[in-house]
Amino acid sequence: MDSAHDRTALSVLQTIYGYDGFRGDQAAIIDTVIGGDDALVLMPTGGGKSLCYQVPSLVRRGFGVVVSPLIALMQDQVDALRALDLDAAFINSSLTHNEIRDTEARLRRGDIDLLYVAPERLLMPDMLALLDDCADAGNIALFAIDEAHCVSQWGHDFRKEYMGLSILAERFPEVPRIALTATADERTREEIATNLGLTEAARFISGFDRPNIRYAIGEPDNAREAMYAFLKENHPGSAGIVYCLSRRKVEQTAEWLCKQGCDAVPYHAGLDAATRELHQRRFLREDGLIVVATIAFGMGIDKPDVRFVCHLNLPKSVEAYYQETGRAGRDGQPADAWMAYGLQDVINLRSMMSQSEADEQHKRVEHQKLESMLGLAELTTCRRQALLSYFGESGAAACGNCDNCLNPPDTWDATIDAQKALSCVGRTGQRFGVNYLVDVLRGAGSERIQRFGHDELAVFGLGKERSANEWRHLYRQLIAKGLLAVDVDGHGSVVLTEQARPVLRGEVELQLRHLRKGNGKSRDSSRRSKAPVAAEDRPLFEALRGLRKQLSDAAGVPAYVVFNDATLADMVAIKPENSDQMRMVSGVGEAKLERYGEEFIAAIQAYTEEQA
Repeated sequence: MDSAHDRTALSVLQTIYGYDGFRGDQAAIIDTVIGGDDALVLMPTGGGKSLCYQVPSLVRRGFGVVVSPLIALMQDQVDALRALDLDAAFINSSLTHNEIRDTEARLRRGDIDLLYVAPERLLMPDMLALLDDCADAGNIALFAIDEAHCVSQWGHDFRKEYMGLSILAERFPEVPRIALTATADERTREEIATNLGLTEAARFISGFDRPNIRYAIGEPDNAREAMYAFLKENHPGSAGIVYCLSRRKVEQTAEWLCKQGCDAVPYHAGLDAATRELHQRRFLREDGLIVVATIAFGMGIDKPDVRFVCHLNLPKSVEAYYQETGRAGRDGQPADAWMAYGLQDVINLRSMMSQSEADEQHKRVEHQKLESMLGLAELTTCRRQALLSYFGESGAAACGNCDNCLNPPDTWDATIDAQKALSCVGRTGQRFGVNYLVDVLRGAGSERIQRFGHDELAVFGLGKERSANEWRHLYRQLIAKGLLAVDVDGHGSVVLTEQARPVLRGEVELQLRHLRKGNGKSRDSSRRSKAPVAAEDRPLFEALRGLRKQLSDAAGVPAYVVFNDATLADMVAIKPENSDQMRMVSGVGEAKLERYGEEFIAAIQAYTEEQA
């Protein structure tokens, strides 16, 4: 970094944010933007993306304009900056006409450090005219386009209003722009660069690895019960997100978790706006709340202490899975990404894709993305390796921290059973769903089987030695491997593909995974403690969390705006006795030291004296 910039940017980082130094590519990104150049930044969630535009906004002349897709979260983003004694503001539809005029006047006077706006608001003629005036006066430090993957038509979060942001390059050529995202494969990165006019921008690809997240994917008989067992064992009282495919399942799961004694609320697009906002606000501001949601929930959620993300259905793509699981463990502390899925998920998703009104090219891309997600779910090797490889990072070692590394799945030569299953599809005319085929293989004497004469077939009863669940598991793997396809128009019947022929003819051997009996209980004796502090320091940590809650409630802000769990854990480790020692705690800047320092030092001293 240029020394002048380094000194200024570093002093901002240390005095305002309370961190000793920059991480990874942060310094190079900040230097690029401070120098007036554009940047395209891909950095995993929790990697510190916001500092990459906040610090240059404070170092350069004028205010930074942050384009953020969700107005519901702007208040919390602004609250977090104000807690650092920064002048932050937003302009959106939640403000009155007078409040908007007041904010505009403050912008013209140069009284604001950072301004948050949604893309729709930014593109309004009045807003552009205001920005023109500020730019002419040299008062715009930068434009930051957050969640930049929303500009990609291939992405899972496409927002057409993002397409209009190319106007920034044409209208404000002298103002540097920085586009940031946590999720973008090569195709999406190119689309971001093209659609936002950033083809000449410096690119910073910080990698996709989130080593603190443990990935686990399974196929338990009862997904809900298995999930509850997992949470009870590993995350009692922790905040987390549970994703479901349908609104109905969201409602049912939230209600069921409440009956088990969990604090859970639903979130989906079918709820009225006031309820959605209430549930989102509760999640951000309370410790230990579980949100059960469709994919409508999560983008822009900055809550750092989400300890788990669970999926009760298969996501549509690896990108969606990575984005959603990435909401866990933003504070760098251990977190879990737990998923259960079944054959019906595959059938439902393929059905949704076939019935979509997208053009054939989009359908083909969506189909390929689903196949990649299925491949990740059915994997027998390291999941982290596969995830990183999907995003173009090859050569990573096995992580030792996913379910397949910790409990390697058993595989078996499934060639003969696969031949039985595939033959059953062919002999019954490729017109039936999996449950019917399983009944034929197991020799069920149902009226329907007799009516079709399938009790006379050679495959009837040929698979009695295996349970119905084992056969369903086998069929799902055959579908995942592309040996069978789901005929959605045929009400979920399965049909043979060309890839099935070599297996039926005995020309290839087929190795498949054994059915794992549930994945609720951890079988890993070396499983990490989920506590961010040692057991003997837990009472102090909880006491500090209690004090944090009192202060955040009094200020009407989320708890992490006071201090996040990682900062509290550092306090517990250092046990500061005065302001100078408190400055050594990561995440304690001058503003927070002045506002909260004495109370936390007093709480630590009281605990230490009590122990003595």
